[in-house]
Amino acid sequence: MNRRALFIALVVGILGVFLLLLYQRRFEAEASGGEKVKLLIALKQIDRGKPITEDAVATREVPQAYVEERAIKELDKSKIMNLRVGNTVKAQQTLMWTDLVTATEEQRDLASMVQPGYRAVSIRTAREESSTQLIRPGDYVDVIGVFGTGTADNGDKEAAVVLLQRVLVVASGASTQSDGQKEADRYGGDPILTVSLTLPEAQILALAADRGRIAVALRNPDDQRTAERLPDINMAAIVDSKQRTAIQGVRSNVPQRIGGGN
Repeated sequence: MNRRALFIALVVGILGVFLLLLYQRRFEAEASGGEKVKLLIALKQIDRGKPITEDAVATREVPQAYVEERAIKELDKSKIMNLRVGNTVKAQQTLMWTDLVTATEEQRDLASMVQPGYRAVSIRTAREESSTQLIRPGDYVDVIGVFGTGTADNGDKEAAVVLLQRVLVVASGASTQSDGQKEADRYGGDPILTVSLTLPEAQILALAADRGRIAVALRNPDDQRTAERLPDINMAAIVDSKQRTAIQGVRSNVPQRIGGGN
């Protein structure tokens, strides 16, 4: 009887140690940013206009949480061989889809900048929203939709809704260049941004554009945070001082930095 109890205790102890090690490994993985993803980096400097060659790239493992959407994964290595870069890529820098150009012109080929599984979707914002013209390919934006009647008697039914967060801009107007001057807008003067979205996100944006106005908010490229359960904001929140103060209170809790200082 004692031997049986000792055996059961030994098995339970071994199982406990195994579960503890499993939990510890999972905790360490989450604390370090999750599973590692193999990304392509420049083994040596690749000058602007030069092709990407086999001996010029290598791989680096980066935790999933720190992988940028525009970073090129090792799985896509064959797709970028012999393509030219539009910006000088320094040694040890991660290769980005926005670094690529076509083989025949300085303008990047938009299709080559869209990652597998994503789609390039254009957003036409309001003509008076001139700040859109300052957004460049490679930037990240949040997309906001404004819906409702917006009449004086029914203003409380108009609402601003956060549709998408941290989406990559792959083109601004007719330009896919992240540096240098933009080409003249070929779309009637309206500010147009092209962003990289999944198909379900593209469906959301298409429906929103059909039913209301679209605005974008530029964000810091290093800010990878996204908020959950964001409430819709209507005119009542603007008129009501308590609701307005509550919204401003959220803003005051977010640290801000101007320029390059700490």
